[in-house]
Formats: sequence, structure tokens, C-alpha cells
Amino acid sequence: MKPFLVAPSILSADFARLAEDIKAVEEAGADWLHVDVMDGHFVSNLTIGAPVVRALRACTKMPLDVHLMIENPEKYIADFISAGSDYITIHVEATKDVSKCLNLIRDSGKKSGITLRPSTPIEEILPFLNQVDLVLIMTVNPGFGGQAFMHDQVEKITRVRTEIEKNNLQILIEVDGGINSETAIECRDADVLVAGNYVFKNDYKKSIRALKAARGVS
Repeated sequence: MKPFLVAPSILSADFARLAEDIKAVEEAGADWLHVDVMDGHFVSNLTIGAPVVRALRACTKMPLDVHLMIENPEKYIADFISAGSDYITIHVEATKDVSKCLNLIRDSGKKSGITLRPSTPIEEILPFLNQVDLVLIMTVNPGFGGQAFMHDQVEKITRVRTEIEKNNLQILIEVDGGINSETAIECRDADVLVAGNYVFKNDYKKSIRALKAARGVS
């Protein structure tokens, strides 16, 4: 079994020294960089936009994994594509035309992702699996970092893994929310772990190494 890919979330980084933090986690072994985009409407918090993603692109060679927690993402997808995003993930609840959004992303040559709030049934995203490269399972309510891992969401990871294998699809499963070396063990059916506080508030290299190894822990 391959180690997890680790995507530190810049939501927990020091924004006064963001470039330095990104370089440090990259040197510590991070695989991707996770970017949480919040509009103050779809979720109550407000974070960053496409100009910051463009600046991040100049700071790192890591894939930029951009999670759009915004209403009507179809209005902004082109901006995030041109800014240098590699993966762009939308919420099934945030748009009236999920397929249109996913096609916009894929037609640009970028990787498309879909996600859902913990309260949303997993059945809401299953019809779109053949249009995505990534499924993001939220194990906290989107909007703020530092929340506790919601154990009841693990079954969604298993359900998506079953659907992927049954239909012979090439899709990565990502998990975001309350991830640390202990909760990561519950996510072994996933491929990518997003971690904010666990990486940026601790020793970067030790934390990333522990997350990568957690997939093989029984």
C-alpha cells in the first residue's frame, strides 16, 4: 500500500511569512499544497482569491489543490485556472449546474474535484464520478480550521472507494478536517490527506512523515 500523499493547508500557515512556510513544508516532504478559498457566503469565513493563488504558483512547484467554498463557482473557475491551480474542487451544494463546472475545469486541462458538506448525503456526488479526478470528503464542517475530526464521515470514504473500484475509475480520494497521525489511520481508503494545524503548528518534517506512514498502521 502506497503512503498517503500529504497536502498541507495554508489556512493554518503564517500569512506574514507565507512563502517561507510553503518552502519549508515542501522541503519537509509535502506532496501538494491545499488552498481553501472561502467567499463569506457559502461559508461564513472569508479567505483568499485568485491573486493569492497566482502568487503561490510562483512560490512552489507542488501541485496547487484549490478547494472552492464559494457560491456559483462557475463565475470564478476561469480565474483560478489562469492563476495556476492544478486541482480545482467545487461543492455539489454551491451550484445549480455541477456538470458545467466540472467540464469547465477539465476542458482547461486541469484536474476536477467534487466535495460535499458532512450533512450532505454521499449520493449527491455519485452521479458525477465519471467527470472528476478527485473526491474530497470533509471530516469537519467547511469554513474554519482547527475543528475536531468527525468519525461518522469515514463511511463516505469507504463508499466512494467501493464505487471507484466497481466502475474501474481513476479517481483520488482526499480527506480534509481534523487530520493528524491518529485520525489518518481511519482514512486508509483515501489517497490524499489535507492537514493544517497538525503540520503548521508542529515540526513540519515529523508531522508529514507521520501522516504518510499512517496508511500502513493497523
